[in-house]
Amino acid sequence: MEQLLRARRRAILASSALIALSVPSVPAIAQSASKADTADAAAPSGQGDIVVTGSRIDRPGYESPTPLLHMTQADLDVVSRTNIGAALADLPQFKASQSPQTSGTNAQAGRFPINIRGLGETRSLVLVDGRRLVSDNDLNTVPSIMVKSVDIVTGGASAAWGSDAVAGVVNMIIDGEYEGVRLGVEGGISSRADAQQFKFEGKYGTSFADGRGHFVIGGEFVDNKGILKKTDRKNTGRFANVNNTLTPDVGHATRLIGGYITSGALKGYGFNPDGSLRTPDIGTVVGTNMIGGEGPSDDERSPLITPQKRYAAMAKASFELTDTLKISADLRYSRYYNDYTWFGDHTNSVTIRSDNAFLNDSIKQAMAAAGQSSFTMARYNADLAYSTIHLDRRSIQGTFALDGSFGDGRWRYGAYYSHGAYRNKMETPGFLIASNFANAVDSVIDPVTGGAVCRSGAAGCVALDLFGEGAPSQDAIDYVTGTPRYNGINKIDTYGVSLRGEPFDLPAGPVSIAIGAEGRNLETSATIGALDTAKAFSTFYFSAFSGKYDVKEAFAEVVIPVVKDVPLLRKLELNGAVRASDYSTSGTIWSWKLGATNEFFPGVIGRVTRSRDIRAPNLSELYSTQTVSYVGVVDPLNSGEGSRSVLVYGGGNASLKPEKADTWTAGFTAAPMRGLTASIDYFNISIKDVITSIGAQVLVDRCNGGNASLCGYITRDSAGRISSVASSSVNLSEFKSDGIDAELAYTMPVGNDTNGRFNFRVLGTWVNHFTTDDGISKVEYVKSQGYAFVNGVPRIRANASIGYASDSFSGLVRARYTSSGYWNRTSTAITNNRIPAYTYIDLQLSQKVPFGEGKHFELYGNVSNLFDRNPPLYSNFSPYYDVIGRYMTVGARLEF
Repeated sequence: MEQLLRARRRAILASSALIALSVPSVPAIAQSASKADTADAAAPSGQGDIVVTGSRIDRPGYESPTPLLHMTQADLDVVSRTNIGAALADLPQFKASQSPQTSGTNAQAGRFPINIRGLGETRSLVLVDGRRLVSDNDLNTVPSIMVKSVDIVTGGASAAWGSDAVAGVVNMIIDGEYEGVRLGVEGGISSRADAQQFKFEGKYGTSFADGRGHFVIGGEFVDNKGILKKTDRKNTGRFANVNNTLTPDVGHATRLIGGYITSGALKGYGFNPDGSLRTPDIGTVVGTNMIGGEGPSDDERSPLITPQKRYAAMAKASFELTDTLKISADLRYSRYYNDYTWFGDHTNSVTIRSDNAFLNDSIKQAMAAAGQSSFTMARYNADLAYSTIHLDRRSIQGTFALDGSFGDGRWRYGAYYSHGAYRNKMETPGFLIASNFANAVDSVIDPVTGGAVCRSGAAGCVALDLFGEGAPSQDAIDYVTGTPRYNGINKIDTYGVSLRGEPFDLPAGPVSIAIGAEGRNLETSATIGALDTAKAFSTFYFSAFSGKYDVKEAFAEVVIPVVKDVPLLRKLELNGAVRASDYSTSGTIWSWKLGATNEFFPGVIGRVTRSRDIRAPNLSELYSTQTVSYVGVVDPLNSGEGSRSVLVYGGGNASLKPEKADTWTAGFTAAPMRGLTASIDYFNISIKDVITSIGAQVLVDRCNGGNASLCGYITRDSAGRISSVASSSVNLSEFKSDGIDAELAYTMPVGNDTNGRFNFRVLGTWVNHFTTDDGISKVEYVKSQGYAFVNGVPRIRANASIGYASDSFSGLVRARYTSSGYWNRTSTAITNNRIPAYTYIDLQLSQKVPFGEGKHFELYGNVSNLFDRNPPLYSNFSPYYDVIGRYMTVGARLEF
C-alpha cells in the first residue's frame, strides 16, 4: 500500500508539472523539479499531501481541466522580493492591488494580498495547506522560508474550494517534511541609497520515532526602510491633473505654510515666522492648485514606499499513527508593526477677528484702516496637525488535521479544524479636535495678565497662534489635536471532512469521486477611542463596528473516463462538481463546474471548463470601519479647476448580496519533444452583482454620466465643489474580463559533471476586454494602467528569461514587459495621457559551495530594474511600474 501511495503522489506531481503555467525563474524550476523527483521516490507515504489542481480529485494521472501555475521555493527567491505576494505580482496573471508601493498613504499599507487577473484581492482565495487564512489574504503573515511550493489555479474554482475563488486559488504548501537546518541573511538597497532592507530567516526540521514523526519550525524577520517622501523620485511626487495635463510641481493654492489670508483688504498676504506679513510666491493658480511657487504638498512628507517591519514564524508537526493514519498540527504567528507620516489635517477657512491675541499691531492697524473686523485664512498645518500612523497587526492561527486511507489506498479521507485570530491596531495622532480648535483660535488678550487666553473661557483651553511657521506652541498643539484609535479583531473557525476514492472501473479507467462537508464561523469587531466615539475630530475618526456570520457547505465531484487509447481520443475524461453553501446572512447559493480533458496526440492535451462561481461579501465589506485617504479628483462640474485633493472615505455595507460569476476556460498544453513545453489558455469571466469599492474619480465620473444612485456618495461644500467622496462597497451590475495566457519553455541539458542546463522561457497574458457596467455606462479599462484608483490592466504583460543552472552555479536574465497604454483611458482629454511600452531587465547570480553530503553555502546577488528606468508621469501607487529604480540585493544561505 505504501508503494501505491508513493505512486499516487508522483503521478499527481507529474501531471501538475505537465500542465502548469510557468514562472520566470527557470533555472530554479528545472533544478527543483529534478530534485523533487528524486526525493519523492524515496519519501515515506505522505497521506494528506495537498496539490491544488482546481479539483478535489486526487487519483493518479488525473489532469485537471482548469489552468494551473506551479512555483517552487527557489522560484520565490528571484530578485529577492519581500514576500510571496511580491514575487507573484511580477507574473503577468497578477496585479499588486495592495503593497507597500501601492498603498503608501492609507490604512491598508504594509499588507500584500493576492490579486489574480486584476479582478480584486477578494476574488482570489488564499489557502495554506488547503485551509483558509484568518488575515484577509495577507501573504505577509506566512513565513516564505516555510513554503515548499505554491500551486495556483488561474480560473474559477468555487465548486472545489468555496466562496472567493472567482479568479482563482493560491495554495501555499508548507515544507512539512524538511530535514536539516537552513539559515539566511540578506541586504538590499536602491541605487539612490534608500529603501534599505534587511532580512533574516531560518528553519529547522527533524524526524523522530523511526521516521514516523516529523517536526519543522521556521521564521523570518524583514525590516524595510521604505522611501519616506513621494518627491524622492522623479515622476511621482507633486503631480496633478491640471487643465487636462499631467503637471509636475503642483501644490496647494492657498494652504500655505505659516498661513495665507483669503479675504478682506489683506487678501493674498502670507505670514512670516515672526507673524509679520509677506507677499508669497504664488506661481500659477488653477482652481485649488498652484503650479510652481511655494504651494506645499503632502507628497513632500508622506511615503512613496511604506516602511515595514514584520516577522512571521510557523511550526508544523506530523505523526503516522499507523501505516494508513496520520495526524498533523501547525501553529503560525506573525506581526507587522511600524509608524510613518500619514497626512496633514489642514485648515481651509478659519475666521480671525481683529482683536486676536497673536495678531501684530501693524496688521490690526491695517484692518482698522480698512474698516475690517475679521478675515479668513487657510493654512498648511505641517507644524500643527500633521498625523502619523502607528500600525500593529498580529495574526495567530492553528490547525489540527487527520488524514488516512483504507481499501489498499483506493479510498482516502481527511478531517481538519482550524482557529485563527487577526488583530489590527491603529493609532493616528495629530488630528484636529473641532471644538478645541475653534476655542483656541479665537483668542484675546487677558486685561489682567496681559497674556493670550481663549475668548470662550473653556476649561483647559490654550490659545493658539496660527501666524507663521512654527508659531503654535506645544501646549496649544496638545490641546487642539488628539489621537484617533482603532482596535479591530477578526476570528475564524473553519472545519471540514472529505472522502475521495475510486468506487469502480470503466473500460477507459477508474471513476473517481470526492465528497465532503465544510463550515466556517467568522466574526469581526472593533473598539475605538473616546474622541472617535464622540466624533470630536474635524476631518477624520474611526467607527466602532461588529458583525458575524457562518456558512455550512457540502460538495461533491466526479471524474468519468470516457474513451482511452483511440486516435485523437487517447484519454478523454469528463469532470463535474457542485457545492451548496448556506450563509447565515444571505441564504443558500450554489456553485458548479463542468470540465473535460483529452490527449489528442502524445503529449498534446486539451482542456475546457465551464463554471458558476460565487463570492459572498466578506467581513470587511459587510462591517468594516470607515477609512480615509486624500485623492486628487477632477470634478466634471468644475473641470477648469483641474484636480482637487478631496477626502475619500471607505467602509463596509451590511446590505451587500453575493456575487455570481460565469467562467469559461479552454486551452492546450504540449510537450512535443524532450525539454520543450508549451501551453495556451483562453479565459472568459463574467461577474454579476459585483461587490466593489468604486474609485473616487470613477464614482464622480459615473455620477456625472447619469448614474444618480452614485451621486449620493459625493459631498459638496457651499461653493459646489467636492469636499469628500464615500467610496464604500456597493453591488454593481456586471464585471467582465477575457483574454489569453500563453507559455513556451525549452530546457537544454549541458553534458558536464554538475548537471548543467540552459533554460529559456517566455510567458504572457493578453487581455481582450476588462469592463464594468453599472447599468448606466459601460467602461473599458484595458490599457488604463497608470491611474492607481481604477480597475485598469495593460493589454499585454509578459516575462521572458534565459539562464544557466547547475548544481553549483546559476545565472538568470529576466525581462518584464508591459505594453503601451494610458494614464487613464477613461479621461481621453488628457493631453499627455499616453504611456509607452516598458521593459524592465532583472539579473540574478548564485554560487553554491558544498562542504559535505547535503551541505552547502550559497552566495547570491540580484539586481532588479538593471537599467534604472524611470516610471511614467504621475506614477504614485503604480501597480505596474517600478518607482524605486535600480535595486540591488546580496545575501547568503547556509544549509546542512
